[in-house]
Amino acid sequence: MGASEEPVLEARQVTKRFPGVVALDGVSFAVLPGEVHALVGENGAGKSTLIKVFTGVYRPDGGELRYQGERVAFGTPLEAQRSGISTIYQEVNLVPMMSVARNLLLGREPRNRLGVIDATRMYAEAEALLAGYGVRTDVRRPLRTLGMGAQQMVALARAISVDARVVIMDEPTSSLEPREVETLFGVIRRLRDDGIAVVYVSHRLDELYQVCDRVTVLRDGRLAHTGPMAGLDRLRLISLMLGRALDEVRTSGATRFSRDHDAEATGAPVMEARSLTSRHVLRDVSVSVRPGEVVGLGGLLGAGRSETAKAILGALPLDSGVVLVAGLPLRRGSTTTAIRAGVSLLPEDRKAEGIIPNLSVRENIVLASLSRLARGGVVSDARVDEVVDAFIRKLRIKASSPHQKVSELSGGNQQKVLLARWLAVRPKVLLLDEPTRGIDVGAKAEVQALIDELADEGLGVLLISSDLEELAEGSDRIIVLREGAVVAELSGADVTEQGIMTSIAHHSPTSGPLAVEPVTRADHSSKAESHD
Repeated sequence: MGASEEPVLEARQVTKRFPGVVALDGVSFAVLPGEVHALVGENGAGKSTLIKVFTGVYRPDGGELRYQGERVAFGTPLEAQRSGISTIYQEVNLVPMMSVARNLLLGREPRNRLGVIDATRMYAEAEALLAGYGVRTDVRRPLRTLGMGAQQMVALARAISVDARVVIMDEPTSSLEPREVETLFGVIRRLRDDGIAVVYVSHRLDELYQVCDRVTVLRDGRLAHTGPMAGLDRLRLISLMLGRALDEVRTSGATRFSRDHDAEATGAPVMEARSLTSRHVLRDVSVSVRPGEVVGLGGLLGAGRSETAKAILGALPLDSGVVLVAGLPLRRGSTTTAIRAGVSLLPEDRKAEGIIPNLSVRENIVLASLSRLARGGVVSDARVDEVVDAFIRKLRIKASSPHQKVSELSGGNQQKVLLARWLAVRPKVLLLDEPTRGIDVGAKAEVQALIDELADEGLGVLLISSDLEELAEGSDRIIVLREGAVVAELSGADVTEQGIMTSIAHHSPTSGPLAVEPVTRADHSSKAESHD
């Protein structure tokens, strides 16, 4: 393939806006025939939006799309698919009640002379198609009876069998076993050898370096980097994804930290999670928090940080592991038990999982503590007002009155209302998932100072943050996760931005990376380099 070859799919200076948000800001992206091109970035980077622009879910507000050298504007996903752009989503988007064969050939079933579906041919074609992807099953059975890995392979086979010229894979290995991942990578080799372009979206670094020729990094809706995978070391890739210049990180020192990282917390852990394991999500994760200690959870998107917090609270089903609060084990899978024992979680998405927008500030604050405030089944308005007023003062919540709708408050004050709700139940340990995301600089500083105050008062805190500076400055210890497993524990002078990034880049999960042979690129690396 020569250097003059045109991209099969291209975005040129594409912009996409939503109310109050620029999701894509002049992004350019191009994938060549027979190339595996990684698309990476953290939460909110714009990956999903770009995929939806390519596949006709969204119309761009600016820029242009080109497909096979022609300018295009797909009106629907079906139009994009019929043109040769297939997408395999992380969540299998098939029909679970239908047979495997019908799912594979839906809309293009073989028919006899009378126009009736020829079931015998359909089953034979489906079996042959699946056999090529290492799946052998009764294609007459309902799709829902297959495991998630097999369902994902069915989705893959369907996407590729529609004469696709571009296949977009969004986290395709998230529910696959190692053997199935090997099969998938074999399929990707075949696609590339057949000249089909693959856009590969994944947060698993090992996979990117095994299977991808080039990589494009998006950050905050903008293009941060495009180039060959070969020669791009992991630390550099992580710094591009997180938006931290390597020189800036290397020169940051412990003198900037607000917490004393050399002061070791003493006493028994107030919360201890031991060997938490959930298939495809967490692998033998252990973390403990002592009274007055802030323990950070570091890692890239998909590393298992939020899942660890949810598992501690009982909101994530576990295959094994135990959570102890004040030395006593919690009943697995019960959020009510965890909250009563003293565990509170401030969720990452305050709008979807936190605030009740149509309720007042007052109602939102006392929502979780009404049973504690009740006497004989009756809640005293005076007691509620006392608690609400105390937290409005303590957290410096800016509202016209406690009866103002919480939806009318700024993002920072909404976050403080959520904090007040969970502090009102008098927790022993507070799990904070991205507590400063989406709030302004002033409110962010106030929330960070409040976390320090709470720890100084003896509350145990588990802090999750994608902001490396916030995590390094605000934590006493940091547990670094990668691919659902603990890869490092940082304490003392090692609690730095550089320490976090190095741990993510160079340490492997304790159970080891997926044992998959690297894809042989032949001349694809040199081909890709010629286009940069």
